[in-house]
Amino acid sequence: MAKAKKTKETKSVELKEKKSAGFFQILLAWIIIPLMFTTAVVLIIAKVADINVFDQAKEWTSKIPFLEEKAPDEKVEGDLILEERVISLQAEIQEKEAQLFEVQDELTKVKDSNETLEIEKEKLNEEIEKMKRAQSESKRDFKEIVTTYEQMSAKSAAPVITKMGDAEAVQILSNLKPATLAAILEKMAPEEAAKYTSMLTK
Repeated sequence: MAKAKKTKETKSVELKEKKSAGFFQILLAWIIIPLMFTTAVVLIIAKVADINVFDQAKEWTSKIPFLEEKAPDEKVEGDLILEERVISLQAEIQEKEAQLFEVQDELTKVKDSNETLEIEKEKLNEEIEKMKRAQSESKRDFKEIVTTYEQMSAKSAAPVITKMGDAEAVQILSNLKPATLAAILEKMAPEEAAKYTSMLTK
């Protein structure tokens, strides 16, 4: 029984091997060998007819749209266009850089002028403060002068005021108290008193 099983198994393996070997033999006999033979015959005919098979193959493949090579002139034209584009872009970049430098220079100048203006502004503010202080000091001094004239006797103050310039005299007289002013005008000559009175009313 065991021998019968083994013989059956070996027979089935041999049949499979024969079938697979038969397929390769058919493939070899019907496709590969005739193809090789045909190629050899074509090459011999081409050699006899003095035809370069490789050049002919190149020519045929160049006619196929997606295998077609660009002509050298087209390549050169494309390269020239690309070079021109690159050169124009580089020129644009240089121009933009020049504009950027100009803007930076202008900003620096504006910044410098702003700093100069700030310094001048500070100086002017200092001068204004000095003038205000001087003005307040002169106002204080003037008030002290007016107080002094108010404390003087009218008889002593009248001749001193008449010896002053008209503007100064009027300034002092206009800041005196009415009673003191009346007493001083009373002690002046009538022409002087009339002159100062008319100046005070203007």
